[in-house]
Amino acid sequence: MNDAAIDYAGVFQCLPGMVALLTPDLVYADVNEEFLRGAGRRRDQVVGRYLFDVFPDNPKDDAASGMRNLAASLQRVLDTGERDAMALQRYDVEDPERPGEWQERYWSPVNAPVLDDDGKVVLLVHRVEEVTELIKARGGPTGSRARVLEAELYTRARELQELNERLRQSHAREREVALALQEAMLPASRQVGDHRAAVRYRPAIGALNVCGDWYDIVDLVGGNRIGVSVGDVVGHGLPAAGVMGQLRSALSAASRVAAGPAEALNVLGRYAHVVDGAESATAVTTFIDFDEHTITYSSAGHLPPVLVHTDGRVEFLDQATDPPLDAHPDPMPRPQASTNYSAGATLALYTDGLVERRREDIGTGLDRLAEALARHRALPAESLADAVLLELLPPGGATDDTALVIVRL
Repeated sequence: MNDAAIDYAGVFQCLPGMVALLTPDLVYADVNEEFLRGAGRRRDQVVGRYLFDVFPDNPKDDAASGMRNLAASLQRVLDTGERDAMALQRYDVEDPERPGEWQERYWSPVNAPVLDDDGKVVLLVHRVEEVTELIKARGGPTGSRARVLEAELYTRARELQELNERLRQSHAREREVALALQEAMLPASRQVGDHRAAVRYRPAIGALNVCGDWYDIVDLVGGNRIGVSVGDVVGHGLPAAGVMGQLRSALSAASRVAAGPAEALNVLGRYAHVVDGAESATAVTTFIDFDEHTITYSSAGHLPPVLVHTDGRVEFLDQATDPPLDAHPDPMPRPQASTNYSAGATLALYTDGLVERRREDIGTGLDRLAEALARHRALPAESLADAVLLELLPPGGATDDTALVIVRL
């Protein structure tokens, strides 16, 4: 069956449980029939109306918090674009046939986003599981066993909700630390003489906005030269970022005094042996001489830089490749190679998150990168970087970290 043959409106109405669609302004866009039955409302009393006009908190109960908790959950979904499961909530719902009379209800809601192609929340899916009868079962609403069960469930739900809130706050603090760490460790885009360098940094889905991938751009001593590097530390999150920061700083310092990129990687390899977590780390560094129009490079287990010449010809800089940084107990001198370019060419360095895909040969990803760089080579560096990420990364984000540096030569 193809998509055109599916009646999605009919499917929505048949979904099990109470399901509603809300706009970002919390106005009901649609509800299924089970929602109307469970809520005791007609469609015209719900669709097109503001959520909390239809279901306000009970003004007779100063402790009522169900709707406030729901509002906070929906706002979290709008802010993060992520699903939010709420703890069991007690709601007092006004009887539509008897204004001023409130019915005690217990609902277990889950709220989820509907995203557009740009990742913006355009609708909220609000699903409710009715558990009122469970709470009031076994002896009736006034029976001692039912009241004990009600109190126990309600108390545990509130405890769970408070614990979830503390976890969210802890995660928010950790994310702030992660963002500060990233900003401190990685240089921003910069003007390199008369040439523009664009950098992009994308952590894997679910990461804390920091990762083990890194990049660096340094001014070199003597002449109109810069060093451009990228590297990859195994792992994600703060531990990998800490190792990344140490290796990036070491290579940055070594590049400023080394005779060439191979010597710089030799120094970094020796340093990697004493850094916990640097196992299997990779790096590639290029020394660009703008006066001589040459690129000298060396790689420690990393994917090759890509040089796109002005005529569209693509050259992979793969003639000086060696094992990862910690591969040898006593590091051997690493290989080094050079190539020439004409003014206006483009150099791209990247990490494997940009080109690797599960169940796909790495050569396919490299070909895809080369084709995108060649086709968009006339764009400014910043626009070229955006175009490459748009074409190569999955719409929902990559499952591996990604760093990309593009230099217009």
